[in-house]
Amino acid sequence: MSLKTETQEICSQYQIQPLRRRGQNFLINQETINKLLDAANLESSDYVIEIGAGLGILTQEIAKKVKKVFAVEIDKKLVEVLKNRLKDYKNIEIISGDILDSKCCDAIMLKCFNDYKVVANLPFNITSAVLRKFLSQKIKPKSITLILQKEVGERILAKPPKMNLLAISVQFYSKVKKIFKISKENFWPKPKVDSAILQIVPITNYESSTNIRITNNIDEEKFFQIVRAGFSSPRKYLLNNLVKSGIVNKEESENILSQTNLSLKSRAQELSIENWIELANKIKN
Repeated sequence: MSLKTETQEICSQYQIQPLRRRGQNFLINQETINKLLDAANLESSDYVIEIGAGLGILTQEIAKKVKKVFAVEIDKKLVEVLKNRLKDYKNIEIISGDILDSKCCDAIMLKCFNDYKVVANLPFNITSAVLRKFLSQKIKPKSITLILQKEVGERILAKPPKMNLLAISVQFYSKVKKIFKISKENFWPKPKVDSAILQIVPITNYESSTNIRITNNIDEEKFFQIVRAGFSSPRKYLLNNLVKSGIVNKEESENILSQTNLSLKSRAQELSIENWIELANKIKN
């Protein structure tokens, strides 16, 4: 039986109608599941948080490779499906809740002893929020391996002169690698766009891609306040945006840009992570 047929039969049996608003597009290609699992580098000692466990097809494949899976699902109808289908797996714990809720997330992390990986065929509509949630945690995952919308993946992987807020939010905390492109034909119901597998590995000490130590003494709230100000009007010069947002006055801004070897005509999307960190440190001081 094909995965598509199995998925459709499970939905029919439990009277499940996939919801577009929750991004319920089930993966129906075994080769893609295998590539996702390979990218996650799963080991028998791993604790894994799976977000949006759906019908449990990916969940059971993860469970065969690791010590424990915490399968998180917000849809109560799907939770019942998971409980019925996965009842024989002793290393799967089904969590009915919203991973973006702090109490839910913190409780799961405690059960993982703060040593965990995240693996998910992520609902497209919560991708950015989930990444912010886990990458800003004090105890970050060892890795985050996701299926996500191809265009979102490309935004995350962006480099100057095409940087954006999402790319900076992810690359500030981690190293990102695109593993594999996935056609929309590999999902049911079929989404409107293709997807990709991304592996995201949090880094420490905010090292750059060239392994140059920058600093580990950054006020993250201040850093992102400056970045958001810089992108407030992407078509305008960075200097004007910083001044208009009240971050610095014009004279200070010109002086700081000069100190960081940035042109007065620089735009936010042209700056690298290293540029932003240096800029934030100069403004902080």
